[in-house]
Amino acid sequence: MAGIDYDAEIKQLQATMKTVGQVLNLDRMRGEIADLSEQVAAPDLWDDVESATRITGRLSALQGEMDRYTGLESRIEDLGLMVEMAQEEGDADTLADSETELGRIKKSVESLEIRTLLSGEYDEREAIVTIRSGAGGVDAADFAEMLMRMYTRWAEQHKYGVEVYDVSYAEEAGIKSAEFAIHAPYAYGTLSVEAGTHRLVRISPFDNQGRRQTSFAAVEVVPVLEQTDEVEVDENDLRVDVFRSGGPGGQSVNTTDSAVRLTHLPTGIVVSCQNEKSQLQNKASAMVVLKAKLLAKAKAEEAALKKDLKGDVQASWGDQMRNYVLNPYQIVKDLRTGHESGNPSSVFDGDLDDFMEAGIRWRRGAEKVDA
Repeated sequence: MAGIDYDAEIKQLQATMKTVGQVLNLDRMRGEIADLSEQVAAPDLWDDVESATRITGRLSALQGEMDRYTGLESRIEDLGLMVEMAQEEGDADTLADSETELGRIKKSVESLEIRTLLSGEYDEREAIVTIRSGAGGVDAADFAEMLMRMYTRWAEQHKYGVEVYDVSYAEEAGIKSAEFAIHAPYAYGTLSVEAGTHRLVRISPFDNQGRRQTSFAAVEVVPVLEQTDEVEVDENDLRVDVFRSGGPGGQSVNTTDSAVRLTHLPTGIVVSCQNEKSQLQNKASAMVVLKAKLLAKAKAEEAALKKDLKGDVQASWGDQMRNYVLNPYQIVKDLRTGHESGNPSSVFDGDLDDFMEAGIRWRRGAEKVDA
């Protein structure tokens, strides 16, 4: 305790917070919060449910970001006062508490500092996540569903909005694929490091002989478009299929053919949406996803990247970026960053921040090397 230079530590934390505040552009954030608050107060807000949901979700996310920043500023200020009083009074117990609080604050500031590394063209956008089951049969379908729950739990813990566009259920268990949006500032920059092939090793609950099974699932992430983005889609390049929405076990959710599948013929990109009650709404939502994927593909080609923004993944051996091992030992390990956790249950329940932060730092390091 005696060796800690609290004055220097606190000044460093304040300097880091100032840098983070500049990156976050707090004045712009306050302005957007004020504008959204006026929209939320409008008496006709819920006349358009979809628009209202987006507005309230965006406001909640921005307010959460602001509260997180101002809350940390207050904690750093309170820490300075606590240390000053403890040193004046020679209070060893309070100094011990100060050391503990300093450690907690440093971890929180480091987590917030990650935001300064998200400076890519689309990093501040919301994200559309696609999960596909890969090699491994029914275990892979079950694994894909586990990953979907993992990301939605992560979003819920941060109070981020989740909008499910489409889920294709497998016959026996799990899902073949799922597509959903995470409505939060910097969702794309944060989640894009999750793109790739995920590998699960466990004793299969679907094998009556109790054998160990390896299965794979692919995660793709693209940024949500804004009105200023120019993405033209020729209707002649689209094949539009309508079908009846379905749930687990093939049970019908709707009694009309309201679900929509769009196939972009020049690229082969296929997008489905069945979360809305009307065919028109589902087509509109599917177009949002399709345009986002077309933009990601175009930008990746312009930059001559080896892999496009959604992740060129095959969901099979030799392509995995993270392993989830439940047997014969328990560990989750990222193969790019080396970050690992000995608590897979917590990870599957949405405890992903440390993995994402390590991934963002790893990506920034790789970008510097390439430059």
